[in-house]
Amino acid sequence: MIVIADDITGAAEMAGIAFARGAEVRLTCGCPVCGCNIATHPITVIATDTRSMSETEAVAETLRIASAISHQTSPIFKKTDSALRGHVVAELTALMETTGYARAVYLPANPSKGRIIRGGTYYINGKPIHETDFSFDPEFPAKTSVLRERFPDAEGKGILMPDAESEEDIRNIIAHYNDGQTLFAGAADLFSALLSSQEEKQGDCPIDSRNHESTDISRASGLSSTLVLCGSTQSKPLDLGIPIASMPRDIYDGANDISHWDTSAYEKEHSLILTIPFTHRTGKEVAVHLRNIMARKTKELIALHTPHHLIIEGGATAWATLQALGWTQFRIERQIAPGVVQMSATNGTLVTLKPGSYPWGPLL
Repeated sequence: MIVIADDITGAAEMAGIAFARGAEVRLTCGCPVCGCNIATHPITVIATDTRSMSETEAVAETLRIASAISHQTSPIFKKTDSALRGHVVAELTALMETTGYARAVYLPANPSKGRIIRGGTYYINGKPIHETDFSFDPEFPAKTSVLRERFPDAEGKGILMPDAESEEDIRNIIAHYNDGQTLFAGAADLFSALLSSQEEKQGDCPIDSRNHESTDISRASGLSSTLVLCGSTQSKPLDLGIPIASMPRDIYDGANDISHWDTSAYEKEHSLILTIPFTHRTGKEVAVHLRNIMARKTKELIALHTPHHLIIEGGATAWATLQALGWTQFRIERQIAPGVVQMSATNGTLVTLKPGSYPWGPLL
C-alpha cells in the first residue's frame, strides 16, 4: 500500500499505525519519489506539505507524486485531516485523474476519537465542528459542519462522503466499496480498518504488539534536554516541569522579529516549551508567518544546544522546522499513543510528532 499524507504528522501517524502492527514501513519525508522501488516495501508513506500550500501548488505536487507512482500496482490511501482541513477535493481529483481510480470515498471520521459524521454533518465530541475551536483555524476555518457545504463540488467529481458513527460503520463502508476502483481517503480509523481488511483477505493475523503500548511523553523523553514546540493554535497549556516561553504579542502580530522573544531559559536549562498563546488572527499569511517564526526560533536554539528530544505539535510547524534544520530522514522508534509517533533523526535526536488537532490528554 502507498500512503500519501498532506502533512508530516499525518504521515508519521500512518507509519506508526502500520509499524505497530508489525508491517515493514518506508517513510519518505520531503524526498523525491522518482526512482524509488516502492514495490519492495509493503507500506510506503510519502509525507508532503500540500496542506500548507496554495491549492494550485498542492495540485501540482499531488500530480508529481501521482505520476511517479502511477506504474505501481499497490493500492493508494490518501491521508487527510480529521478536522476537514486541506485541499481535499482538488488533491483527490488530481489523484483520480492520474491513477485511474473511478471514484473516491472521503471518510475523515475518527469515531475512536469522538469524531463522527451523522446526517452529513461532522461532529467532534458531540459538537458540530463549526462550534469548536476549529472555527478559528488560520488557514481552513470551519465555517460550516455540513460536508456538502464545506465541499460543494465533491460529489460532482466522484467523491463520496458517507456517514460513519462507529468503527463498524467504517468496516461496512470498506466492504461495500473495496472493489479496486475506489480510492480511499481519510483519517486513522479508516487506515487501520483497511489494514485489517487486507490482513483478512491475505489470511494473516493482525500483529498489534510492537511498540504499541501507551506511555507518556515526559517519561519517553526523560525530560533530559527537551525542546517542545506547541505550533498549533489549538494547543493547550502544558505542565512538564520545564520553562515555558510564549510567543510575544508583537511577534505574533508581525511588529517585531524573533530577537524580541525571550528564550534565555533554554541556554541555562537546555529544556524549553515554545507556545503560541493567541488565536485572534486567521488566514494563510498568518499561518505561514507563525510556523516560520517557530522554525527560525527552533533553529536558533538548536544551534546553541541540540536537545536529546524534540517534540513538535502541529504538522505545518513540524514540516517547516524539520526542513529548516535539514532533518529529512528518520527511523520510527515507537508509537507512543495513537497519532503520536517517536522517530530518531540521523544525529540521534528523538523527534516526537503530534497532530495539532489531537489532545495531549493522557500523554502528559
